Amino acid sequence: MAEEEDLADAPRVVGVLSALLERVVDRNDAELAAGAGAAPPAPASAFRATARPDISVRAYMARIARFAGCSPACYVAAYAYLDRLLRRGRRRALAVDSYSVHRLLITAVLAAVKFMDDVRYNNAHFARVGGISLPEMNYLEVDFLFAVGFDLNVSPETFGHYCAVLQAEMLCLELERTPTPTTSPAAAGPRLHSCCLSEDDGATSSSSGSSQQQQLAA
Repeated sequence: MAEEEDLADAPRVVGVLSALLERVVDRNDAELAAGAGAAPPAPASAFRATARPDISVRAYMARIARFAGCSPACYVAAYAYLDRLLRRGRRRALAVDSYSVHRLLITAVLAAVKFMDDVRYNNAHFARVGGISLPEMNYLEVDFLFAVGFDLNVSPETFGHYCAVLQAEMLCLELERTPTPTTSPAAAGPRLHSCCLSEDDGATSSSSGSSQQQQLAA
């Protein structure tokens, strides 16, 4: 696939983050389908598309990596922002699913680029990369900033924490590709379930928290 070739040339963090988000999307899509008719409809959000985008998360990440021109650190920061948004937005119960992941991703990367990189493209360029209009990109950026309380700072400790989570995900992916008789993907997978993804909760948090708190720790 073309996106696989693009990811092969992209920073390693891009492939790891796309794999993690794909798993989160699959899980939330399955929960949405299982609860169809029983659960209330998802709340309205600027990040939720009216129709499911045709492009996969992996292909979308490959497109961002190819054309956004941002540093690898931006993807770690974007991951932290997404988790921060979900924790602050519990009232809205925003889920990372097939309808929202693309807009959330392009907006998080845009915010990370502006905070992390000295040289960057403008919103018009990111709108073209993300396949949305400039007015929509601008609106999503403002909505995102309010949703995270304009808290874009990522301390070295927090940055290292999210790097560790992504590194654990990378190890799980490698184990899935090369299974051994003693170590199976099923045994390796739960390692991420117990990872706390918020700098506010500390390293002692476990998977006993709410599912909303662990949406990005599938």
